Amino acid sequence: MNRKLCMALLCLIITNYCIGQQANFSKPTATDSITLAKQIPLLATEVLSKYKDQGDQKNYLDDLFRLQVLAGDYADAVTSINHIRADSKAKNSQYIQHELFLEAQAKQHATNTSFKIAFDELFSNMLKSLDNKSAYKTYNSFASNDGLDELKGDFQNALTTIQKKDSLSITDAISFCRNYYELQLYQGIEAISKPLIKADCNRRYIIEDKLIKTPDGALINAIVVLKRGINTPQPAVLQYTIYADSTDWTRIIEPAAYGYAGIIAYTRGKGRSPEKIVPYEDDGKDANAVIDWISKQSWCNGKIGMYGGSYNGFTQWAAAKYHNPALKTIVPYVAAIPGLGLPMENNVFINANYGWAFYVTDNKYLDDKIYYDPSRWRNINFNWYNSGAAYNKIDSIDGTPNPLLQSWLKHPDYDKFWQDQVPYEKDFAAINIPVLTFEGYYDDGQISGLHYMLEDLKYNPKAVHYLIIGPYDHFGTQRGGVPVLRDYKVDPVALISTRDITFQWLDYILKGAKKPEILKDKINYELMGSNVWKHTASITKMANHQLKLYLTNSKNRNNYNLLAIKPNKKSALNQVVDLADRQTSNGDYYPYPIIKDSLDRSNGLFYICKPFDKPVAVNGMFSGELKAMINKKDMDVCAALYEVMPNGKYFELSYFIGRASYAKDMSKRVLLHPGKIESIPFTRTRLVSRQMSKGSRLLIVLNVLKSPFSEVNYGTGKDVAKETIKDAQSPLKIKWFNDSFINVPLSE
Repeated sequence: MNRKLCMALLCLIITNYCIGQQANFSKPTATDSITLAKQIPLLATEVLSKYKDQGDQKNYLDDLFRLQVLAGDYADAVTSINHIRADSKAKNSQYIQHELFLEAQAKQHATNTSFKIAFDELFSNMLKSLDNKSAYKTYNSFASNDGLDELKGDFQNALTTIQKKDSLSITDAISFCRNYYELQLYQGIEAISKPLIKADCNRRYIIEDKLIKTPDGALINAIVVLKRGINTPQPAVLQYTIYADSTDWTRIIEPAAYGYAGIIAYTRGKGRSPEKIVPYEDDGKDANAVIDWISKQSWCNGKIGMYGGSYNGFTQWAAAKYHNPALKTIVPYVAAIPGLGLPMENNVFINANYGWAFYVTDNKYLDDKIYYDPSRWRNINFNWYNSGAAYNKIDSIDGTPNPLLQSWLKHPDYDKFWQDQVPYEKDFAAINIPVLTFEGYYDDGQISGLHYMLEDLKYNPKAVHYLIIGPYDHFGTQRGGVPVLRDYKVDPVALISTRDITFQWLDYILKGAKKPEILKDKINYELMGSNVWKHTASITKMANHQLKLYLTNSKNRNNYNLLAIKPNKKSALNQVVDLADRQTSNGDYYPYPIIKDSLDRSNGLFYICKPFDKPVAVNGMFSGELKAMINKKDMDVCAALYEVMPNGKYFELSYFIGRASYAKDMSKRVLLHPGKIESIPFTRTRLVSRQMSKGSRLLIVLNVLKSPFSEVNYGTGKDVAKETIKDAQSPLKIKWFNDSFINVPLSE
């Protein structure tokens, strides 16, 4: 979750427990930092005099200590932080940056020394008192998640907002003080912490920058981190990534902090590698070359593991394809599959990763300035969509050539180009190493991460493959979740430490330690709404039966019936989509927020089942088969599955998008026949586990995809990337037949 969203959620929380506290406060009148530094402590002191706990102790204390720091009540602030820890069992590292910040301020005022001198001494002494793992876990606490520039922007926006008000409510005042506090905190500690962290790393570890030659003569940049004082060979842990960042000390030293020889290696062309940067294509063989090199070093005992998320999950599977005997295990989180999850999903090219190509190829490290420009990437979507230009001209609309995208667009099939980059079909049969996969119900790329697992078990039924999955998104899976995900309050038991479990697994495989406690069976999943982890032997065994529901044409108020009995008489519902219309879009499938008050009913077909007469859980991946007749040769389909809760709100469970002409084989396009009834099966949906209550119903929203965020399939049968709005001609007309059905895995 980004920091802006966190701040918005905090404001909502503050509102809830400030009800009844109607005191108003004088707003700060200054805009310069010197005067604000005098006015805000007065505001914080005034708020403290009237601020009372309204029943949520942790959130109250979380605000309280910040106000106390701003007011100069440092001893009270320390007491408040200690109460938070005692009440919530917060980790010692969770508030360490706040403690050192306020202690340095207290020392500065008490001894008339500089803040930097006070902080340096406190920080250095703190690090010296910690073991390697504890020290590592504190490092990230001293840098803001989204950068100082964004913190400054947030504070200026907050200042502008309050200065338009006559006076401040307690909610306004606390929110504003939090903005100011966060800016002061990281302005005070981030820059001066970096050299201290680097010095601490150098004190603990030997860090060497290497160039490793591959069999074809390419040079791969790798950084080796060894704990000082270790003279015996160790197991090694490798991260292989395209995300080269010379300043990211914490990621580089992480395996060594957990007791391994640590290596991070970069895609050829990244870092000090002189080669051309080409994502995906060489990573498997290059990672294998690095593994081979590591296994021959005197500090390695011949046992190597890999871990990491997203691209770094892909590189593990790409390396596993080469069956290096030194590679003993992999731990992929939210692993990407080029060609199956990005840049296209079920053969539909999507825009979500458009800017990523520039991010990783513009220079030897990362182009943060270009990538973190949301207005550019948002504008390109709508500018291209409104232009009606072919999808392969989207970079012309942007004004900057995107050669990677153009290369990818030449492969709309899941063909040999994509298949060669990861294990494919029978390749999995020869991968005989244990695997621990992490995934999230709301990971955008979940179909990729689980595809590896499903194929691994399909071609090697005896594979030792474990899964941990819960209510996480793409980035949350890699951390172990956040308390509030897309406005959904996550069950507390779902919050885990992905890294701690990862290294427990690596200890289990590489050092013979105990298996992680959470792995009670092969599939380990958190049942949303129950606050309970469940464990079973396979994904299919998550549910005890499949509920088959037909998409009928019988009306149920403003929906159609979703029935367990197949209709006796075949009939159809009609849908018309004007593919040339740019005033509207079709296909509102994305789960943000997860719980919605209402749905866009301007297009699409809505099918609802009768209420469940007892609590029931959706456990697994829904699938189905659509029967349709169209007047064109192709279309892109989307289907979203919701729980309609007894209170009338919509809880999004899963969704599917895909191209009809690839429904039966992603590697070969078979066009539809206009005027003929076609079967369009779909299976690659998102796995979910959700406890529904008595009275809940299932709703499926069926639609044709026409959106600024993906290709527009005009249905001519030509290469979709080359079609333009001129190919729209007559509207797309669909007959959805009532023997279409979905299968929903349920447990009662």
